Order: sequence, then C-alpha cells, then structure tokens
Amino acid sequence: MSNKRKRISQTAAPAPASSSESFDHNHHIRNRSRIDHFHYRNDNDNDNDIDIDNDDYTISYYNHPNMSASSRSTSRRAKWGRHGAVVIQIDEAAVNAMFDEIADPEDNTLANMEGISTLCEHLGIDPMEDVRILVLLHKLGAKSKSSHITRQEWVDGCRKLRVDSLDKFKVLLPSLELGFMEAMEFREFFKFCFKFNLEGTHKTLDKDLVIALVDLTLKGRMDPQRLLSFQEFLNTTKDVSYNRITLDQWMSFLDFNMECTDLSQYDEESSAWPVLIDDYVDFCNNQMKM
Repeated sequence: MSNKRKRISQTAAPAPASSSESFDHNHHIRNRSRIDHFHYRNDNDNDNDIDIDNDDYTISYYNHPNMSASSRSTSRRAKWGRHGAVVIQIDEAAVNAMFDEIADPEDNTLANMEGISTLCEHLGIDPMEDVRILVLLHKLGAKSKSSHITRQEWVDGCRKLRVDSLDKFKVLLPSLELGFMEAMEFREFFKFCFKFNLEGTHKTLDKDLVIALVDLTLKGRMDPQRLLSFQEFLNTTKDVSYNRITLDQWMSFLDFNMECTDLSQYDEESSAWPVLIDDYVDFCNNQMKM
C-alpha cells in the first residue's frame, strides 16, 4: 500500500429543526452501515476531512463543522479496521469500572439481576416495566448465562455500541424503543427475552411470567385484543401442560400472529402449528360465540 496520505470527507445531514427530527435523524444514522457516512475524496478536495495515515492504520479527526465538541474529544483516535471499517476506541478502563459497580460481589466476572437493577437505577428506568433494559442487554450480547451478563459480554457490547459512560448509555436509551426494530431483528430479540428469563436449569418459563413478558414485549406491535385474548387464555386454561411454556410455543405465538391476522381463516386440520395455537384459536372462537 502506498504511503501517500489520503483524505476522507465526513458527510452529515443538516441540523434538524426540532428535537423529534433530531431523534429521527440520529436513529437513521445509527441504523445505517457503520461507515457509509465516510467516503474517499481525492487530494484536490479542500473541505474539512479525516486523514488516514497508512503507516499505522489510525485516523485523526479535523474540526468538522457538523461534529460536536464531545464527539471530537471522545473520538479523536480510531482504528482503521479490516474491510475499511472505522472502529471507534472507547475507554475500556471506564467500561470495566462501570461493570464493577454492578458486578456480583462473589464473582466479579458476572452481573446478576441485582446488579442489572442497579444499572437501571443509574439509568433512571424501571427494570420491571421498561422493556428497554431487555433491549439493551440483547444489544450488549448477554447470552451465555440466563439472567446475567458477563464482564466480557459487557466490554464487547460497550465496544460495539461505542459507550463508556452512563451519560452515553442515557443518550442511547431513545434508540432502544421496540418500534425501531425490523421484523427479523425483533424476532431475535423476542427469542432472547425467553432465554434470558429462564431460571436455573429450566428450559421452560412459568406461564405467569410469560403473561407478563408478552405484555412487555408485544404491546404496540400486535393487535391489543389478540394480545389480551392470549393472556386470558393462559390465565383461564385448565390444561396443566400450559403451566410452563416452551421456547417453541413462545416463538410460535409470535410467528402465528405475524402470519394469521384473521382467525376465521385458521384451519386446524391443515395447520402445522403447535397444539397450543389450536387450543388458543378454539378459545377465541368460543369467546366470540358468548
């Protein structure tokens, strides 16, 4: 590779006129490719640029008019990674210090639900009512142990999200609303919610927990009457086999509601859904006859 220095111009949308427009813009940028707002410019360009030093594959930022002072201070150095991806460096000492605040006193490589509740207190959100804590844990990559996040997952997740302080986590919170998830991303999150809430060696969830979780995760993404009817079905069924719900049943309810919007068109004889769905549709049909 030539040692000749190249320049990259950072493009940015004009400042939005309102706070809501600002949020929409920032959300849009976050969901674009990590680097698609950087592009090569030839050496004849004279606008405010970012220089790449091919000797050590790091970049240094000039004073771009659309870059905030905080962005310049926290992003002054970054790696020029493989495939042309800019990897913003975070303060990993600060990241580990944050984890120390929530870590299990008996095992500082893990944070349990008590520690996660402490994190919620720091962020000003309710761990029982605010689904954004589950979205955050999902995005951080908390998957190796149910109801926990490991130190390594925390560090890797903070690096991925480019956060190293509580203030940056708070700035991130609005983007964690479920409405910003596309269908496939939400499906992965829905599966995560089931697995994260498993207790001990159990592979199923208590139906009372399922009733609470579907309300937390599906409200606003599903017909409220359909959601309510499923909760009533679980509450009133005498079938003890539904006292605990499997992952397959959990995911089937989501998939069924994405595919079948009209219960009158449901054909139990030809369906390949779990028996839970057949029983739920029977319950709904009986309710309509009353």
